[in-house]
Amino acid sequence: MSHANEVALPAAGGRGERKSLDPALIARFVAIVGERYAITDPAEQQAYLVEMRDLYHGRTPLVLRPGSTAEVAAILKLANETRTPVVPQGGNTGLVGGQVPRETGDEIVLSLKRLDRIREIDASSNTMTCEAGVVLQRAQEAAAEVDRLFPLSLGAEGSCTIGGNLSTNAGGTGALAYGVARDLVLGLEVVLADGRVWNGLGKLKKDNTGYDLKNLFIGAEGTLGVITAAVLKLFPRPRTVSVAFVGLSSPHHALRLLNLAQARAGSAVTSFELMPRIGLEFVLRHMPGTRDPLASPHRWYVVLELSSPTARIDVTAEEILGEALEQGIVEDAALAGSVEQGRAFMHLRHALAEVQRYEGGSIKDDVTVPVSLVPQFIEEATAVAEALVPGCRPVPFGHLGDGNIHFNVSQPVGADKAQFLAHWEEMNARVHAIVARMGGSISAEHGIGQLKRHLLPQVKDPVAYALMQSLKRMLDPNGILNPGKVL
Repeated sequence: MSHANEVALPAAGGRGERKSLDPALIARFVAIVGERYAITDPAEQQAYLVEMRDLYHGRTPLVLRPGSTAEVAAILKLANETRTPVVPQGGNTGLVGGQVPRETGDEIVLSLKRLDRIREIDASSNTMTCEAGVVLQRAQEAAAEVDRLFPLSLGAEGSCTIGGNLSTNAGGTGALAYGVARDLVLGLEVVLADGRVWNGLGKLKKDNTGYDLKNLFIGAEGTLGVITAAVLKLFPRPRTVSVAFVGLSSPHHALRLLNLAQARAGSAVTSFELMPRIGLEFVLRHMPGTRDPLASPHRWYVVLELSSPTARIDVTAEEILGEALEQGIVEDAALAGSVEQGRAFMHLRHALAEVQRYEGGSIKDDVTVPVSLVPQFIEEATAVAEALVPGCRPVPFGHLGDGNIHFNVSQPVGADKAQFLAHWEEMNARVHAIVARMGGSISAEHGIGQLKRHLLPQVKDPVAYALMQSLKRMLDPNGILNPGKVL
């Protein structure tokens, strides 16, 4: 089987090899966007060079901030002609290092934040055309203004961008009912490596005229082309939303609650999030203004959301929780009495990823297994983590409804952070062995980036991996787009 370092693509230098760009070439790039939108000062560049987990630090001679698709096209045309590597970047909230340059020092960062126009909202067609730099929360708010819902929802929604969401095929808490980012797109505008612009911004739900090109670029992490705009799907805005914070004894009981909720409410179950007691304690300890919704502690919790554009879904939620209590599935539950309280319940789950940093080192993983196997996976993964590092604190949480669990492990109290993080590769290898045996995936929604690039050849079907290599060579023959990522 091929390995990641065997991909026959032109390279822009190894990780340890440092290069510099000709000042005359830098001046040509700067001229495309203007000096105001080109950053050469290393101090001003820092926000673009560090990944939010602080795992990756890169170098660049230049950050470019184009304001139009035409400027992106001109940048890539010049980059391709001069074989200058380019790293596309959205909100820099990615978690696998796919959006930051390497340390070679010859990669230009292409920030798409200025491409932030919402070009059109068509409520009758239930579509919204956004540029890549539109912040996710702004897209949600724009949909709400025309009485529609854009259901993609992430903890970083206040800073992540639509382009980054699509490039990583983001999942989030709404994936159970509405699907992942890939499922929320009708059309794309993409600048190819040679500067050509593919205008695929169609609104059609049915278009059977050949290959579905958009799905080549969604989830490709900027290695095949740069997404500059997208036609997004909108949905009827729910008239009633009911959110419950539920205490249970185990993930097995959480799975039983999921089955019960879906049997009684069907597609009205729009979110089903699982978190352990230790995770809630982290949030309560480090997030001001939060409180435990339940009177006594429980080993596990579920944030259950039901929504409907028509029915009084709160009655259904009460019936589900009542039946779950009678069957011994649920130990206690609080049903939100207002929209604000419902948001507070969901915030307890969203905040979990952020607050772990205050508990020292955290070995993180993002995996998916069949929904029915999630409880077994958590048990087995917890056992191997605790065997490898006695005293460590596993914090498995995530989207039980679609089988996506973030298996994060915090260091033992008082342990040396660096020594603990040195177990990263071995711990994840043991967890991934369980994932493989269960027919799961080593990357559910965060992508591959730099973090899991070396693992991809080991887990991907050899034919599929070879096809990915062929697509990369065809669409980016000079290897300028986000080198060292994914492949």
